[in-house]
Formats: sequence, C-alpha cells, structure tokens
Amino acid sequence: MKIVYAATVALLFAIPSNAQAPLPQLGKDPIDKVIDALTDEEKVGLVMGTGIKGFGEKIEAVGDVDGRVPGAAGNTFPVTRLGIPSIVLADGPAGLRISPTRKDDPNTYYATAFPVGTALASTWNLSLVENVGKAMGNEVKEYGVDVLLAPALNIHRNPLCGRNFEYYSEDPIVSGKIAAAMVNGVESQGVGTSVKHFAANNQENNRMSVNAHVSERAMREIYLRGFEIAVKESQPWTIMSSYNKVDGQYTSARKDLLTDILRDEWDFKGLVMSDWFAGYGGWKDLKDNNFSSDVVAQLSAGNDLIMPGMNAQRKAILVALKDGKLSRETLDKNVKRVLELILESPHFKKYKPSNKPNLKQNAQLTREAATEGMVLLKNDGALPYSDKTKQLALFGTTSYNFISGGTGSGDVNEAYTISLLDGLKNAGFKINSDLEKLYVPYTADLKSKDDERRKKEGILALAKRFPELQLERDAIEKAAIDSDFAIITIGRNSGENGDRIVSEDFDLADDEQHLINSVSSAFHKRSKKVVVILNVGGVIESASWKDRVDAILLAWQPGQEGGNSVADVLSGKVNPSGKLTMTWPVAYTDVSSAKNFPGTPENDPQDVTYEEGIYVGYRYYQTFGVKPSYEFGFGKSYTSFEYSNLKIGSKTFKDNVKVSVTVKNTGKIAGKEVVQLYVSAPSKTIDKPKMELKAFTKTKLLKPGESETLTVTLREKDLASFVENKSAWVAEKGIYTVSIGASSSDIKQSAGFDLPSEITVEKTTKAFAQDKSFTELRP
Repeated sequence: MKIVYAATVALLFAIPSNAQAPLPQLGKDPIDKVIDALTDEEKVGLVMGTGIKGFGEKIEAVGDVDGRVPGAAGNTFPVTRLGIPSIVLADGPAGLRISPTRKDDPNTYYATAFPVGTALASTWNLSLVENVGKAMGNEVKEYGVDVLLAPALNIHRNPLCGRNFEYYSEDPIVSGKIAAAMVNGVESQGVGTSVKHFAANNQENNRMSVNAHVSERAMREIYLRGFEIAVKESQPWTIMSSYNKVDGQYTSARKDLLTDILRDEWDFKGLVMSDWFAGYGGWKDLKDNNFSSDVVAQLSAGNDLIMPGMNAQRKAILVALKDGKLSRETLDKNVKRVLELILESPHFKKYKPSNKPNLKQNAQLTREAATEGMVLLKNDGALPYSDKTKQLALFGTTSYNFISGGTGSGDVNEAYTISLLDGLKNAGFKINSDLEKLYVPYTADLKSKDDERRKKEGILALAKRFPELQLERDAIEKAAIDSDFAIITIGRNSGENGDRIVSEDFDLADDEQHLINSVSSAFHKRSKKVVVILNVGGVIESASWKDRVDAILLAWQPGQEGGNSVADVLSGKVNPSGKLTMTWPVAYTDVSSAKNFPGTPENDPQDVTYEEGIYVGYRYYQTFGVKPSYEFGFGKSYTSFEYSNLKIGSKTFKDNVKVSVTVKNTGKIAGKEVVQLYVSAPSKTIDKPKMELKAFTKTKLLKPGESETLTVTLREKDLASFVENKSAWVAEKGIYTVSIGASSSDIKQSAGFDLPSEITVEKTTKAFAQDKSFTELRP
C-alpha cells in the first residue's frame, strides 16, 4: 500500500457549505467557539498525529510530518482556516533528537548530547538538573520544536531494562524530584515537555504488549509516586502514556490511570498523548496492518492525542462517533486539550527560531553536569592522579570509542564526542603511543562495521558490545614497564526494543575479565596503580573483579564532553560528588525481581508479575538483609565529611516537621556531599520496608573546614503508606525514626518523633483491579 500524504488540509477535509459568517480563530475567539466551528473530520484530525513517514509500506500517514523540523518524532494536525497550526514534537531525554541535515540546506543542526538520565540523577543536584533543562529547552525552541518528549522517569525495577539509562532511579522520590527539576528547566524556555512513560513501563522486551500484573499498593507507592511528584511540582504540559498493559488493560486506555488518578486526584491540567503506536500487539501487528488498538477506549480514558496517527484509526473514530460509541462531549474534551497545548506553543505564538542555540555554552554545561554525576566507587589511594610528566597506559576498546549516550529515542545527533583518549590528551596527560597505535585502527574498524549493521537493521537495531582487543602478554608487560599508571575502560550500551542479557551485558565477558586480570597483574607487580572507568548506562556486575583494581570511577554515559569530564575527575580538577541512585547487587540473582523478569514465557514474554511488590531496590536489600556490592546512595569523595547536630523541630508530629543537620568538610580538598534522609515507620497494621528515602539535599562546595547546616521538611504524605482495603494513604500512629545518611547503609545520625494518632492523609478512588491472583513478597 502506498503511503498517502495530503498536500493541504483543504484537500483532506470539506468545509461546511453554509460557512458564511467570519470564522472563529484560535487565540482570538473563545476556545469553545473554535471547537464548535470544527467539522467532525477536523476534530478527529486534531486528536491524531499526522502520521510517520517511511515506516513500512502499510503505515499510512496524512500531512507533512517532517518538512519543518526534519528528524522530529511527530506533528499535530493543522486546521488553517481556524488559525490552528501544526506543532512539532521531538525526542528526547538526553537532548533534542532531530536530523542534523536538511534537504537543499548547507547548514548543520547539531544538538547537545547531555549526560543520560542515570548520570544526571546521580548528581542529586536539583538546581544543576534544572539548568540542564533550561539548556535543553533553549535548543528545543531555537530549532523550531514545540514539545520535548522527555523526561523519562520509569523505575529501575530490574537492572536489565534496556532503557534504564534514560531513567533516574529505583526510588520514586529521587525520580520525581529530578524529573520535576528537568521539567521546570525545559518549560522555563516557553516550550513543553512530555513526562513518560506512564506507567509501569519497566522493560523493553515485548514492551508494546506485555501485561504487567501489579498490586495497587505497588503501583501507587513505587511506580506512580515519581509521576505524582513531577506533576505536582512542575505541572508539565503533557504526559505520555506507556505501551504496556497493567492488570489486563493498556495504560493508554485506562480511565482509572489517566483520569481518576492523574487528573482528579493529582489535578493534572495538561494533555495526555500516547506513545508511538501504543495500544497494539507490537511491531508485527503494525507491519501486518493489524490495527487492533481501541482508539475509542483511549480517547474515552483521557488519552487526548493518539501518536503518530494512522488512517485506520481516523476512520475508526469517525465510525464510533457516528454510531454513538464515542460521545461528542468526550471528543470535544480531547480536542480542547489539544488546542490548549497548541495555544501555549512557540509556533502558535509565531516565534521565529534562530536555528542557532549556544552549543558552545551548552557543551560546557554538559561537561560540568557529567563530572558532578560521576560516582567514585572505589579508591585505594590511586586518585586523584595529576602527574603529567609520566605516561598513562590506556586499555579497553571503549577508551578509544567512548559512549556518550544510549540508542533509540534517547540518542542525540551531536557534533562530536570526546573520547577518553582525547579527554586525557586535552588535559595534558601523556598516553602510551604503542597501545594507541594498536587500539585506534581496531576500534575504528569495529565502529565502521557496527554503523553498517545498525543502518541495515534500522529502527529496531540493538546496541552490541565491542569485543576487546586481544593483546599479547608482551604488549601488556611492556606497557607496564613504560607507563606509570593504567586505565581500563569497560563500556556498555543499550536502548529501545530490547532488554540487556545477564551473560552479555550485566556480567563482564571473559575477554574483559582477562583484560583486568592481565593488566592488574602486570602493573601491580611493579607497584603501579590500575583504575577502571565504567562507561555504562546502568548497573553491571562488579563484585567479582573490584578487588583486583585500585580505583573504580563510574562515568556513566556522560554526553558529548565525556572524555573531558572524566579527565576533570581523574586529575582532581573536580572532586567527585555523585551518589548511586540504584543498588548494585553482588549477583543478578540477588535482585528481587530477577525471577520475574522479563516475564513468561521468557523468550516471548506476555505476562510479567511484580511479585516483589514494594520491595524494589534498597527497600528489598535493607529489609531482607541482602548485602549489595554497592548500596543505594553510595559514592566516595577525595575529601571526608562529618555529620553533627541532627535536630527535629518537634518530638510530636503535627502537619509537618523540620529536620536539620550540619555537615562539615573534614578533609583537605573542597567538595560537595549528598545528604539523604530515611524514615523508618511503625508497621503494626501493614508491612513496611526497613527504611525509605523521604528527602535529600546537597551541600554547596565546602572548603576544607567549612560547614553547612541543611534543613528539609517532612509532611504527612511522607509518613504514609497506601492501604488498599481503605483506598487511602495512611500514616500509622507510633514512633518514626529519622536517619540521616551518606548512603542507605552509612547512617550518620538518627532521631525520632511520635505520631500520636493515625492519620488518613488522602482518600483515593479504587484502581487497578487485579486480573491475576498472586502472592506478594512480605518480610
């Protein structure tokens, strides 16, 4: 079937023959009057995207989808006779993803590749994240895009999720706060965001059809809480519903999720759009033209905009409208939200994009953000290393082919990526030239072949790890003689459409283990240090090899300035202050969801059961006494900090309570410290985790000997758990313990307060009726 495009709206939709009076115009006349002037066909057009170009022969599209901003993800439908323009939606979480080239245009349109979500979250610095959001928003606006399809804040339920690099944490408080800061930053520039993927989109395998069986308590406490925080603290322009089902129904068609909770309980004011092609069984259905999604159910549930939009869906809505299966009242409500979004857009306001954002300034910001998100996992006196008179030996293919970010919609078309090799050279370090001569052509050949593979596989191409160069023993021994210091980089990449594999992505491969063993042996016998750089998007196994090296720096996927950022931390120019926002287990089998991921059957998961309930991440490790390799909140520094003078505003809780603590830099180097506040609650009427993060803050850059007193406020909702049989958030009476820590396992000071009587903090509507009976994990 040929892809069909309409040149103009006038060719697609008939204008009523009796349209005599001056037509109302969006922005000049009341919005309800504009809606009344729309034909049914125009209304249906407005709740659908304009399609997607070149996505298989059987996907029909309407309208010009990429004439204005090539490479954008989609457009809304224009109705020019009523002054309704099309607005542009574009990816993504690590920066704007558009095409850098345009037909008959000699200019390039590169965007900044910022650090990935895991890296930004690991800063625990809300003002820094907001500044990154401002820079992203500026690029969005100056390149003519109206809505950025970001941030993404799904929970790290399992370390194998292919898109964990886009997401922030295993903890909903961290996820929600970071997301709110990002939204506030982006939208301060007059463009919109689309917070995604709402909700429980915690895997990529069969993401378009998998049925997630989740209890209401787990949904509300873990998988919705971050979204709730983001909505209430930033009120994003849009929310994107996810692909998956929850308890037997697609999220894009769940009224309890999109209306009862999002709008009625949380007071969300914006628009809900679907993920691209959501509500189908998967890519096969799309290619086979099996358009099985219930678009009427989606619109009726409160999913206002169906993306990217297809003719079959358009026809289905018109038939449903005629047959009375879709009420005009519902459709008008959807249309109104689309028009309200358009009214806010730069394009409607006739903003003329410059196509010249300040990429140089934004590159400096991404360099700073990346350094602050790096986590020093180990340091036995190896770092900082600043001797530039001696030679460094650089091992590992990723040292020479540094990974700035993940694949899929989280990717960015940046002008360059600074490799670790380049970053160290830029910092003035001398690099072992013998190793460089071996690695550079080897990695260049691997990259060329991988680029060709991805081009052939197209949108569904998955990231693959490059095999390590098999160095001769003599080459390693010579490097250990000639060089003073060894750096080994371990790299991982992932993205949409597939999850990671334990043996290939989580565990180190045999060639990587061999490289660490060989290099460590050669350098240690000469009393020389070995440092491992982890250029990864998410958690990998570390327990089996971490004792063989002297330092480990978790650099994440740090954006286009990555090599410079790593050099800043290695040299001591920047003191690392990042902390883990997820637990690093000793073994994959220690993960609470390991036996229920990615679902059943394993090779083609149709169902996945969240039997671990609320015991995700550190909530599980702390409550059940499972020792991790590196705990949630962990991160070392080149200096040391002392915590003192913990104060709780009142020994009896009433409405809220203020908690303050003083942090002092007791070392010799200026540094920042992340302060984490955990609460342990009574558990007489409902099981509770041993402790839960309820607030966090970060010091300013403290000079040696300098102190800062930090204050956070605990409110009623922070004490409450969701009680299903009461459909309410309830704070149980009793003694609550507040623990201030440098990590979930490194508690510095604790104190308590009393809640004299039970509080029903918030009543809710009943939601997420179970379609499968299962037993949740309990202590």
